[in-house]
Amino acid sequence: MNASAGIPFNNSYARLPEHFFARLPATPVAAPRLIRLNDALAETLGLDAQALTSEAGVAILAGNFVPQGAEPLAMAYAGHQFGNFVPQLGDGRAILLGEVVGRDGVRRDIQLKGSGRTPFSRGGDGRAALGPVLREFLLSEAMAALGIPTTRTLAAVTTGDFVFREGPQAGAVLTRVAQSHVRIGTFQFFAARGDTGALRVLADYIIGRHYPAAAETENPYRALLDAVIARTASLIARWQLVGFIHGVMNTDNMSVAGETIDYGPCAFMDSFHPGTVYSSIDHAGRYAYGNQPRIAYWNLARLAEAVLPLLAPETDVAVAQAHAALDAFPKSFEQAYHEGMRRKLGLLTERDGDIELARGLLACMDAQGADFTLTFRRLSNATTEGSEGAVRALFADATAFDAWLPAWRARVADEAAPDATMRAANPAFIPRNHRVQAAIAAAQADDFSKFHELMAVLSRPYDDQADYAGYADPPRPDEVVRETFCGT
Repeated sequence: MNASAGIPFNNSYARLPEHFFARLPATPVAAPRLIRLNDALAETLGLDAQALTSEAGVAILAGNFVPQGAEPLAMAYAGHQFGNFVPQLGDGRAILLGEVVGRDGVRRDIQLKGSGRTPFSRGGDGRAALGPVLREFLLSEAMAALGIPTTRTLAAVTTGDFVFREGPQAGAVLTRVAQSHVRIGTFQFFAARGDTGALRVLADYIIGRHYPAAAETENPYRALLDAVIARTASLIARWQLVGFIHGVMNTDNMSVAGETIDYGPCAFMDSFHPGTVYSSIDHAGRYAYGNQPRIAYWNLARLAEAVLPLLAPETDVAVAQAHAALDAFPKSFEQAYHEGMRRKLGLLTERDGDIELARGLLACMDAQGADFTLTFRRLSNATTEGSEGAVRALFADATAFDAWLPAWRARVADEAAPDATMRAANPAFIPRNHRVQAAIAAAQADDFSKFHELMAVLSRPYDDQADYAGYADPPRPDEVVRETFCGT
């Protein structure tokens, strides 16, 4: 194995001006041990999986060795955190090793998370505990299997060190892969300093890397804003359609590439309630499930503010451009959400009344605390008279559901193979909070078998997996997880 461990680095962010980041290596750890390597992702990236599982490869994944071609750096950014602007945040516990162009031709970042202090750590230890690392591994790969744009996890290693949160916890490092780690907060960082030159450099970089078609338009920066808004609208609609709750939709946690990023206190809903919050730090419910579209719009408005100097020389013209771009978000979101919701109901054609039909089911689910995932999954087997027993059992009082059901059956009767449409749109398996917590608890006792088994189940979310049918079940009352944590 050579000094690069077979990683064909092809870096571009490191070519940007030096005040975009701080150059430094990761902080070595005591005794790195590989938990899991994502072989399929390694193949996509064109990496040598065998080399990465060797002792030297694990040293790279832990941050103990800088491979040839890597240019480690911590990125600078700012952000609104729970609505309050912080002018300097940045990678406080992450190091971007570099970039690779995969076998599919896509350029991606390779980043170590939990890799030690940086100039942006703000007094933190720069480390990650094992629990949050395993949560991000499970959740990010589950999202990928569901077909939702997301950062990915290449590997996780334990460090042999302890980190201290409420008490001592085993340390770990996660290797994260993303199409970009540039956030809305990255643009805010330069806007807050009045550095229009840096804003232009950053915008040109993002256009070249992610939105090349924008460069051919009359106003490339307006086209960039339009494109980020469109991708974000689609992403949030996909979150809503699977019951995913991000938990910390701060502007520094929103990627301009349209990927789900920064899996902290995230979770999937069990019982459907629009006000559901799991994050232990979201005391006011700012980032509740039902608020996510509105918060995404608010975050995009902050991006529009940041790029105003690029949209037009005259402030009033720039503001008008920003408003026009933002006005497209509600329609883009609704279009993506409504199309997805129709598929969840088995409807490939569009008719008046379809969305009201969906809203009627959601109202029944909300009133009775029906499980979000299983209601839609079991509904796929309830298209004929007398086949509704399994889905009906999810409602404490099925009176309203019984009243809703005939209208849906009448509508779906005009569709070809609605059950197949629904099974392709409604997963049987999601990373249930209680299952994730059980896997983490076992791993903290050095038993990773539950983690690996859960990973295997989540890799096939739309398949019936008879041997693992229990993983589809909602939690018993004593298993319900009510809070999730950032781990920072």
